[in-house]
Amino acid sequence: MNQIKGPAIFLAQFASDDAPFNSFDSICEWAASKGFKGVQVPTWDARLFDLERAATSQTYCSELMGIAASHGLQITELSTHLQGQLVAVHPAYDSMFDGFAPDEVKGNPQARTQWANQQMMWAAKASQNFGLNAHATFSGALLWHTFYPWPQRPKGLVETGFAELADRWVPILNKFDECGVDVCYELHPGEDLHDGATFERFLEATNHHPRANILYDPSHFVLQQLDYLAFIDLYHERIKAFHVKDAEFHPSGRMGVYGGYEDWINRPGRFRSLGDGQVDFSQIFSKLTQYGYEGWAVLEWECCIKHPEDGATEGAPFIAKHIIRPTDKAFDDFAGGETDEAANRRTLGLKENHNG
Repeated sequence: MNQIKGPAIFLAQFASDDAPFNSFDSICEWAASKGFKGVQVPTWDARLFDLERAATSQTYCSELMGIAASHGLQITELSTHLQGQLVAVHPAYDSMFDGFAPDEVKGNPQARTQWANQQMMWAAKASQNFGLNAHATFSGALLWHTFYPWPQRPKGLVETGFAELADRWVPILNKFDECGVDVCYELHPGEDLHDGATFERFLEATNHHPRANILYDPSHFVLQQLDYLAFIDLYHERIKAFHVKDAEFHPSGRMGVYGGYEDWINRPGRFRSLGDGQVDFSQIFSKLTQYGYEGWAVLEWECCIKHPEDGATEGAPFIAKHIIRPTDKAFDDFAGGETDEAANRRTLGLKENHNG
């Protein structure tokens, strides 16, 4: 068994134009002051990171690693959640997702997809330059608008959608494979990869690509009413990244999983700061440790009630408390003895084995 690394923090929800959240150096200093040991870096935020430069300059990557190390931190993973989203966008969402893209490709879906593909290729090389073995992203979606089948989906629609999604991602997965990095898809409503069944479809469509893996975030499974502990039993071999995020689900006579178009604070399912929701993190950390997960436990703060800085302050010790140091011996070793084949056969009521 391996010990989970952490605590770490995803910087995306904290970056802003205000100090100390407006530069890589100052936000690292802030994160370290809260007790974090690692940072997951959003590659789209120019205040913190230059993805093209990271892909083309080992010196730049060494400089950023040096800055992090000066504050006692490691870079845990790079994230391309926004760019990965743009690898596959249904036209119904073009105008909304254009906000994730630079001005020069807005209004041009083909150019936007090409831009996203280039970003992903750079992310593979940048991850390699940082010596990382996992990368966090989204899959994008071509089918999401059909998730509830009314009108009934035409036969073959899902298969066609996943075939196209795989066609878009396999070249990217191959590039990550060249760089020795796993692509960890955060399974998330709004993405074509949002639960175990859709991940399995994607694996099949990519011929079970070894670099197609999972960023495990139980909060999204609480909101879908999926068994997030059984999920670990089923897919632990593909879980290569971990967002520690809490959530709660309180259905009523008015609303259920779909949330009635309400704001987050009024929805039955909503994200919470660590310890304020319903996720059983003791069991999650136990299962991940049992199965040998050796990556980072990364706080992703998303809460509709608590201030983000308070969520971060509470989050580091919360994660640290849940990290398990694996045992190096069996609890009943004291009652054991040396291996004795003859004694074992007598215990089983068998005759001695004279081997001829």
